[in-house]
Amino acid sequence: MKPAPFDYYAPETLEQAVALLEKLENEDVDAKIIAGGQSLMPMLNLRMARPDALVDLGKIKTLDYIRQENGTIVIGAMTSKRAAEDSTLLRDRQPLLHAATGHIGHRQIRNQGTVGGSFAHADPAAEYGAVAQALGMEMVVVGPDGERIIPADEFYLSFLTTDIDATEVLTEVRAPIMPDNTGWAFQEVCRRKGDLAMAGTAVTLRLEAGSCAEVVIAVFGVNATAARLPEAEQVVNGQAPGEAIFAQAGEAAAAALDEPIADVHATADYRRSLIATLVKRCLAEAVERCA
Repeated sequence: MKPAPFDYYAPETLEQAVALLEKLENEDVDAKIIAGGQSLMPMLNLRMARPDALVDLGKIKTLDYIRQENGTIVIGAMTSKRAAEDSTLLRDRQPLLHAATGHIGHRQIRNQGTVGGSFAHADPAAEYGAVAQALGMEMVVVGPDGERIIPADEFYLSFLTTDIDATEVLTEVRAPIMPDNTGWAFQEVCRRKGDLAMAGTAVTLRLEAGSCAEVVIAVFGVNATAARLPEAEQVVNGQAPGEAIFAQAGEAAAAALDEPIADVHATADYRRSLIATLVKRCLAEAVERCA
């Protein structure tokens, strides 16, 4: 199939894009932003999305960057996933976000798809949602009323839905640099490499006096949005690392899932089982990285 008819706009500056989105909203025009198009184009072709207008951000070159600002890695929304994957700054200063990027689709997808596009699309099976939760990332949006910073735990609202207003543009994402003695891990299960994940987990933690501390466990691919699992985190916090306690955390994570997705890819019970295993493995891997 091919997309339904739509009007096409390609603003050259952020200011033009925001003004255009506000104008279209006031005219009751259903407009969608397109960045790399790797998620939106298939939906258009299948007519799962039928917007009246597309606003292409491809000409806004000022949104393409990766840099360090004080204790934060800042990534422009139009930065390609390939650029993020190849960034030594990201690899060295924010390895969890870097590692997750390499799991997204195939190389050709990462060449074209953008970091901001993946965050804004909010697919529950996408890798960045759990990473954002695990790292406590922030998303920066700009609209007619100026700039707004949205913490990760408020950004994802429901399936394919974020807190970005129809007149706002996601301009950058911010990830804090990991402190010393912080371990991390990222794992997912797909039918084939490059497929959407049936389930995945991102973990960060620290070791203090031989015990686990500041444990964060986030999962994706199992519910309408990626989410932290405090029930599993509490099992590990303050405990000495070990296989038994990690297995308990995995079981707590599986039990905490609220009606996991059941579809042609996996049953709800299978997804629970995957999360239990992935949480256990990620905790062990994160502890190894604390050295």
